[in-house]
Amino acid sequence: MVSVTRSQTGKTPKKPAHPGFVETPPVRISRRSKSVARTPSPEASVKIEPTEEKMVESGLKERKPAATNGNTKVTNGKPKNTDHRVDNSGEFEFGGSLGTGFVMVFFPILMWYLWVGQVYYDAQLPLPKTGQPISEFLESLYSMARESAMPTLKTWTIYWGFLAYQSVLYITLPGVWTKGNPIAHRNNLRLDYYCNAVWSFYTTLATMAILHVTGIFPITTLIDEFGSLMSVGIFSGIGVSFIAYFSAIARGAQHKLTGSFVYDFFMGAELHPRIFGIMDLKMFFEVRLPWFILFLTTSAAAVKQYETYGYLTPQLAFFVLAHWLYANACCKGEELIVTTFDMSHEKWGYMLIFWNMAGVPMTYCHGVIYLSRQAPEVYQWSLGANIFVFTLLLTAYYIFDTCNSQKNRFRQMEKGTLIARKSFPQLPWQTLKNPTYIKCKNGGTLLTSGWYGLARKVHYTADFCQMSSWGLICGFNSPIPWFLPCFFITMILHRAWRDTERCAKKYGEDWEEYKRQVPYLFIPYVF
Repeated sequence: MVSVTRSQTGKTPKKPAHPGFVETPPVRISRRSKSVARTPSPEASVKIEPTEEKMVESGLKERKPAATNGNTKVTNGKPKNTDHRVDNSGEFEFGGSLGTGFVMVFFPILMWYLWVGQVYYDAQLPLPKTGQPISEFLESLYSMARESAMPTLKTWTIYWGFLAYQSVLYITLPGVWTKGNPIAHRNNLRLDYYCNAVWSFYTTLATMAILHVTGIFPITTLIDEFGSLMSVGIFSGIGVSFIAYFSAIARGAQHKLTGSFVYDFFMGAELHPRIFGIMDLKMFFEVRLPWFILFLTTSAAAVKQYETYGYLTPQLAFFVLAHWLYANACCKGEELIVTTFDMSHEKWGYMLIFWNMAGVPMTYCHGVIYLSRQAPEVYQWSLGANIFVFTLLLTAYYIFDTCNSQKNRFRQMEKGTLIARKSFPQLPWQTLKNPTYIKCKNGGTLLTSGWYGLARKVHYTADFCQMSSWGLICGFNSPIPWFLPCFFITMILHRAWRDTERCAKKYGEDWEEYKRQVPYLFIPYVF
């Protein structure tokens, strides 16, 4: 049973799509009227257990609206509408225009630099020779990058052909529907999301196997042409970022722009870009492109090693397992991603576009590139060392998978949108029964059960341990495979700081109580 409120227009709002969820207007306290029964939406099969039903019912109490939510101001105690397209907060992340501008210039150069190190410096960092002028050294780096990473018509066709194929799979294969978080500046509209990444992933793998076996497209091409494909990804990420930004401006779809072009271009202009009426571009680019490309690249390296030596080393087999686990996790839990911070608050700009089109698939694979370019005898570790790294990976993955599942399934249970899926693997302790949580004054909740009752960011720790295992399996002969763990810890620490700052403002005193109940940040009982 839910209460129906009237909007400021005097019209009766549409029925919620799922039972147990009450939409709250962003600026007015709803007045109760007679209760009516709700019919579940046919879009998704939602099952609420009795213990979960109680939790949903606890959210039926009338909630006080937040003083500000990015769409209203409070003046003399009265809410006043503001333009959601403009960000007047004066707050800038990543060092503002200077910091974001530096990242946009530096990171593509860094990618080419690491590739040159893999190809020409025996997987060592390129450095000037003794007495070599810096200008001459930089000129040589540029020459080597051009020679080994020049885009070709073939690699442009491969990259964008893959993109087009994934688009077709997105809109044609079977899947499930779910709903995102309420969008405050659109009258708390909850967008529908179509999730079929699992079908897309395994259809892609089957297609790739057929193309390889028939000789139409040997998968080893992805390794042989990696430098050129990387450059295509870099230029594509930059180009799509420009299209996304100016398209949003032209259509009037911009959201929270600061007026600083460099900063806004990096952060993005549009919050929920969509095409074909079904394809959410943020979801498409975040789930499919980076992880599918990464796993295919790893598979290509494994096939090439087998074709060259007649066997597969434990180290390269490790990466096949590791990258399959990560890609498969993103696919099997795709419906849980729609309520995350990335989907609800991050705009579709250079940061997300470039990272998903080039950053993740072309830098997370440096361990694989290293192993594929070195003779197997260079990295023959002991059986005990291999067992340790495999164990670290699987343990970290279990915590990572169940952490994210617990949090996001809890959010779905709150809203009555939990979808029972059986995508492999369904691990123990993915769904919490009778979870404890803090009911916040702003109507939100803070989970204090499961992994999140042990540490507030324990999923970041698990993620970092996975990335560290990717470095450990390569050993210490080259620093390049260690770029990812070093970069990742920096990114995670910054993201944890961003999350903490945002949550402190959003939840106020309730956040302090949450920190009191869950005092550890990354490692339970340690830190």
